[in-house]
Amino acid sequence: MGKIEFQGNDRLTVGIEIELGLVDETNMALRSAYGMLSARLTADGLSEDEGAYKPELMQSVLEINTGVCETIAEAEHDLRGKLTAVEAATDALGLRLWWGATHPFSLWTEQRVTPNERYLQLVNLLQEMARRLVTFGLHIHVGVDSGDKAVMICDRIMRHLPTLLALSSSSPFWEGRDTGLQSHRSKVMEGLPTAGLPTLMRNWSEYVWLVDHMIETGFINTIREIWWDVRPHHKFGTVEVRVCDMPGNLADTLGIAALVQCLVKSLSDEIDQGAYQRDCHPMMVRQNKWRATRYGNHASLVDLYSYRVFTVAEEVERLAGSMAVIAAKLGADSYLNRAVQLAQSKSWAQRQREILDETGDPTEVVRQLTSQSRVTPPVGVQ
Repeated sequence: MGKIEFQGNDRLTVGIEIELGLVDETNMALRSAYGMLSARLTADGLSEDEGAYKPELMQSVLEINTGVCETIAEAEHDLRGKLTAVEAATDALGLRLWWGATHPFSLWTEQRVTPNERYLQLVNLLQEMARRLVTFGLHIHVGVDSGDKAVMICDRIMRHLPTLLALSSSSPFWEGRDTGLQSHRSKVMEGLPTAGLPTLMRNWSEYVWLVDHMIETGFINTIREIWWDVRPHHKFGTVEVRVCDMPGNLADTLGIAALVQCLVKSLSDEIDQGAYQRDCHPMMVRQNKWRATRYGNHASLVDLYSYRVFTVAEEVERLAGSMAVIAAKLGADSYLNRAVQLAQSKSWAQRQREILDETGDPTEVVRQLTSQSRVTPPVGVQ
């Protein structure tokens, strides 16, 4: 591999990647329909080559990406336009879009791998751990100006990752079973050898050394096989937060993205001002991540410095208050308020469970939530 150079950003850009399930509207099960949908989108003028949408490991997943945006409002406009086009295509093909981090009842053994060289190599390398990756996540990129700063922000934002996971938790079910967790996706992802919480690093050179070492020793084939909960992205010049489940609609997705953008800005400012980085024990972060995985936005988390116990709602409200000036400057204040509301509401995992309790029918969970998450009215509804 050639030298890894960080392509720094001189602006606090934001990019959002959403992974949505492709569901058959007749039985609400996942359907390996990416190829069919891609052909339809291309015919409708939305090109995969331009990065608007992409395949994932499984053919029952669609990834939709924003361009490089200056604000969350711009990202919203971008995503709404693409989702409008995608919903028109899925309507024509008898499909729906599932906004959740695992499907309530479809089996991973029945999903088909996307037939391209990279994904086939991953399956060969990781075997069942790759085939089980029928999960859907939210990735948020925020531009930073240097590799050193990107690595430092990854270290400093780590203590906030459990809060972000708790806010987004939307994967209580796995293959028709209630797992007892609010984010089963996070445990599936942790089965990968280079996923979960990253190691602590101090600067860009330490990160490059680690990546080079893993490639040279044959542990990974490419830098793209590092799936940490947060990582620097050298080509985009961003910090990429990857810990989140896929929230249940666009509004909550944007609220979480706003919280991430404000956090990165706040931490970047601290670094510029020479603020001391206090170390926190990685085990404490893992403890909080487990609590977020188990209890979602009703988790009790532990402050890593004072050891005080606080609720997710208290922490998100505190963060929003401390970053109010930043949010106003970024034009993200209304979106950040949505994150506060999400912390105080039922999680998406809870909402899935409530529908199942009320109906006794897992297909109703998918039917109701795929209808509620649309950005355009269903066909025939004005």
